[in-house]
Amino acid sequence: MPTTKKRIYLSSPHMSGHEMKYVKEAFTQNWVAPLGPNVDAFEQTIADYCGVKHAAALSSGTSAIHLGLVILGIKAGDEVISSSFTFSASVNPIVYQGGTPILVDSESGTWNMDPDLFELAVKDRIKKGKRPKAIILVHLYGMPARIKEIMKIADQYDLPVIEDAAEALGSRYMGKALGSFGKMAVLSFNGNKIITTSGGGALISNDESLVKKARFLATQARDPALHYQHSQIGYNYRMSNVLAGIGRGQMEVIDERVNRRRQIFFFYKQNLGKYEGITLMEEPDQSYFSNHWITTILIDPLKIRISREELQKELENGNIETRPLWKPMHLQPVFSSCPSFLNGTSEELFNRGLCLPSGSNMSDQDLERVLNAIKKCIEK
Repeated sequence: MPTTKKRIYLSSPHMSGHEMKYVKEAFTQNWVAPLGPNVDAFEQTIADYCGVKHAAALSSGTSAIHLGLVILGIKAGDEVISSSFTFSASVNPIVYQGGTPILVDSESGTWNMDPDLFELAVKDRIKKGKRPKAIILVHLYGMPARIKEIMKIADQYDLPVIEDAAEALGSRYMGKALGSFGKMAVLSFNGNKIITTSGGGALISNDESLVKKARFLATQARDPALHYQHSQIGYNYRMSNVLAGIGRGQMEVIDERVNRRRQIFFFYKQNLGKYEGITLMEEPDQSYFSNHWITTILIDPLKIRISREELQKELENGNIETRPLWKPMHLQPVFSSCPSFLNGTSEELFNRGLCLPSGSNMSDQDLERVLNAIKKCIEK
């Protein structure tokens, strides 16, 4: 029989209670537009929090990646290196520009781009006469990539880095906020992220000219003239003043949200780490500070005698949402023909991994319910 228990979601929006004062302000002032004081203030708050000088509030993280590539001059025929183990939004904008994604596999410590494979990919493409024009570096599930090694290689080959920190707001590497290492970085404020503006994103950078260019392009690239004049192609990518108001209210509790996500991770670690055959994605050492946006586990069916699919089905029967890890881009039909540099890591993670409910609005009772459902499945 269908369960009557309430649904426990993977990562649902969590309102702070502060959002409405800024939203009401926007309505009172009739700033219901893709510009306004909430946008300005939200951009400044985001920049300050990430330790950069400038931010452009946009309609999505995807639009931020797209604008970053446009600003870097990526065009038809160009090659851009990207993590293979990610969501398709990290790679789609390369194709928007007519470019070719060069997909690089993960390493097991952070599940992010393998620096050795990254360098191998660069050398291979240069040898073939196709020097890559940029790299999109993903910080998966909030875990910092091996930034020190990757930035060293990128600098050696003069490759601009766009950090995809869509899942990593609040994460740090060597005490420094993610999004502050590359030439540019992108954030996402989708409904499932650690803070949300319903839909939205941002492009951030220490380079004011890049962010100014992003704002210009995001508002249809309208030239400064009395009439409507356009000298280049633009996009309708700006965030509305209403949604930016939601973001301002969310940013007032960002540290609380990060702390709660980390508490949830440590709850799962304490209670599931004792099972041989279940491992969690953990910070490799003290240089890494993850927001633990989503707690993820790997299941070894030979040791625990259940499969990932069996556990997922058991939890779904209890009205608990889970999800497999991202299917790597080199396994996606749309990207299967792209050059790939592989070691098998991301495919293994995809085959064995499961995302557990991790929303900051989960109660302790919700966590116990998830844990009991997992234990029940294991102890069958």
